Amino acid sequence: MYTLLVADDHPMFREAMVGAIAAALPESRVLEAASLAQAIDQAEAQEELDLLLLDLALPDSEGLAGLRRLRETLPWLPVAILSAEQSRDIVLEALGLGAVGYLPKSTPRDDLLAALRQILAGQVYLPADILRRPTARHAPTDAATSAAPTTPSTRSVPSTRATASTVAAHGDALTDGLSQLTAKQLQVLACLSRGESNKAIARDLAIAETTVKSHVSAILRKLGVNSRVQAILTAQTLDLDDPRYPPR
Repeated sequence: MYTLLVADDHPMFREAMVGAIAAALPESRVLEAASLAQAIDQAEAQEELDLLLLDLALPDSEGLAGLRRLRETLPWLPVAILSAEQSRDIVLEALGLGAVGYLPKSTPRDDLLAALRQILAGQVYLPADILRRPTARHAPTDAATSAAPTTPSTRSVPSTRATASTVAAHGDALTDGLSQLTAKQLQVLACLSRGESNKAIARDLAIAETTVKSHVSAILRKLGVNSRVQAILTAQTLDLDDPRYPPR
């Protein structure tokens, strides 16, 4: 059973989301919050929380400030953005801050539920139609647009170039960080690299989900990254069986 938290200040939208999730994932439990403060309070009180769906227009947060605060306060918690904002720059910035997905509120119901299933399965969801748009700072000319090859539509990819460049910049610091991980933390990191959720990791390693959360927080701190997406990219670019990373 999954536990999700919908943070949105519009009661009718929250009600619609709760109903849609309940119909698609009948074994799930869906919590509600009308503000960022309520979302943080509820998340901290839950022993098992698989995903937080965050609106960018909450009354006590502005834009991506709420996501930044969540990443700082609850680094173990997967957060997906659920917003009417469809700027490509905002989508990429959200992913760079560690969001595990970006869901426009205009997404058709069936596509939205499919995206939720993909995120809960450990994948990162990207709105392909938005990502094909040019950024505000680097809009191509008409000629460049017509010459560009057509990109096949895809809504789910395991990683993003936006976060990959961030991970690569850490260089030797990541290697040092990996050497500081305990044996159990290396196991958790390996599970993360396979796209497993906290719940799945707890089941596979026969430990409590609260213990997984603690390990994820420690992994992020030791690797010097601020999101599980960046930690996953780190694991995917390095051989965790390398003798340079002996468990402590």
